[in-house]
Amino acid sequence: MRLFFSYLSGLVFGIGISISGMANPAKVLNFFDVAGTWDPSLAFVMGGALIVTFIGYRFVLKRPAPTFASSFQLPTRRDLDLPLLGGSAVFGIGWGIAGFCPGGALPALGTGNPNVFIFTAALLAGILAAKLVQAAIANRAQAQA
Repeated sequence: MRLFFSYLSGLVFGIGISISGMANPAKVLNFFDVAGTWDPSLAFVMGGALIVTFIGYRFVLKRPAPTFASSFQLPTRRDLDLPLLGGSAVFGIGWGIAGFCPGGALPALGTGNPNVFIFTAALLAGILAAKLVQAAIANRAQAQA
């Protein structure tokens, strides 16, 4: 049942991304082009998502636990470290160059656009590279200890 609701949540998200036009990289890139063909619709999509999330969290977190888990898994760290800042910068730069973020690219795979497949392959390669670098850093730190 948990897998079904995970799928359903992803489906609703993907449909929302598609309906809002955020699976179209040109629409996203136009948001970043403030001196040219600026399109503010991305700000409205983000604002709507923020409002829904704010209200949803107020209701959901009043419950003692999620429906399909024993406890909520919320972030506990509040500090800003180099991996967080670096990852955010890489995400933003990649989004600005390609016009895709992972949330918009996955539903766009269904369009068959080769650029989406190239982006998704690069995304997966980047994730793998980051994991390999993290493992190498952890191994080096363990060897030094």
